[in-house]
Amino acid sequence: MNKPLAIELRPNSLKECLGQKHLIGEDKVLSNLVKNKKIFSMILYGKPGIGKTSIAISLVQDLGIRYRMLNATINDKHDFQVVFEEAKVYDGLVLILDEIHRLNKDKQDLLLPQVESGLITLIGMTTSNPFHSINPAIRSRCHLFELHPLEEDDIKEGIKNCVKKKILPNLKIKDDAINYIANVSGSDLRYAYNLLELAYYSKGDGNITLDFLKSIDNKHSFFHDKNEDGYYDVLSAFQKSIRGSDVDASLHYLGRMLKAEDLDSIFRRLTVICYEDIGLANPSMGPKVMAAINAAERVGLPEAIIPLSDVVIELALSPKSNSGVTAINKVLADIDTGRCGNPPDHIKTTSPDYKYPHDYPNAWVKQQYLPDNIKNKKYYIPKETSNYERTLKQVRDKLDKLKNE
Repeated sequence: MNKPLAIELRPNSLKECLGQKHLIGEDKVLSNLVKNKKIFSMILYGKPGIGKTSIAISLVQDLGIRYRMLNATINDKHDFQVVFEEAKVYDGLVLILDEIHRLNKDKQDLLLPQVESGLITLIGMTTSNPFHSINPAIRSRCHLFELHPLEEDDIKEGIKNCVKKKILPNLKIKDDAINYIANVSGSDLRYAYNLLELAYYSKGDGNITLDFLKSIDNKHSFFHDKNEDGYYDVLSAFQKSIRGSDVDASLHYLGRMLKAEDLDSIFRRLTVICYEDIGLANPSMGPKVMAAINAAERVGLPEAIIPLSDVVIELALSPKSNSGVTAINKVLADIDTGRCGNPPDHIKTTSPDYKYPHDYPNAWVKQQYLPDNIKNKKYYIPKETSNYERTLKQVRDKLDKLKNE
């Protein structure tokens, strides 16, 4: 069986990997691990085709460490046990685990003690956000490294390397064709190699032209080139347009993401927007967003555009409030800087001095809840961008008055 071009071109050393300059290069973290002959358990995460597997394999090859590769979805418990037994024979090895976010509980229970003991050094790889998708017990045992989308220049360099290595005999490709592949690949180097390989074998004479590429790439990977700010910038522009109440811009960026058919990113972003930017100014948007997402999932594309566009219009034109996210960020900042303190004695477990609010008129009784060192702290500052939050402010002001009497 012939190996795909993407496998043939896979680098053997970190020095050959493309992009990821924040991790690879002089005095960068992964390069320094090789320099110091040390490795730790880690999770590499980012978009498909940007080098997660290449970096993982290159890292262990540079270090000369024994390793095995598994896939959390495909490989079963027996496969994991075989790796663990081999690790015992060789006093440890590296397990490169793809799709780590799909690791079920049974496999996690097998893996965790081996990672904890140091018998297994884990390099996990995922396209999902590890803070949302990976078991906290595994995440806490790993260093997290985000891989950035590749630049067009990185993709071009990869294609030119292919030409130099003559893996595809008699390959001829001009700069405009290389630029086209880099442009449509959407930072996915694997897609770029696959398109190049398809063009080579379907052309016959090895001469890849721009017109020929366009004729076979009629369903290319959706992209935003440098002049269009990049895919993640479009996601950012989408949220900021809704936050800024520009309904037309909001629909425009929604349309660009719909063209990418990346419904998961749209769903996540809409959910975040609903609670970060609309928040308490219009709490009814939470159920509406969930209903629109559910409808979009049920009907799929192209009909999914209808509920999504409707809810984006409502979000853009809704009153806005970030008072909720601002409040919890203040709380987390205090916790991070050690401003916590112990809960007051009367609200600790089974305290006899606790006053049960439901035993008092209006289910309210004057007693302290915050620790002594921050007992007068105000985290939630209501905004008055909507009737709902104005009502919350009135309740807050009334309770503050009662406390001060």
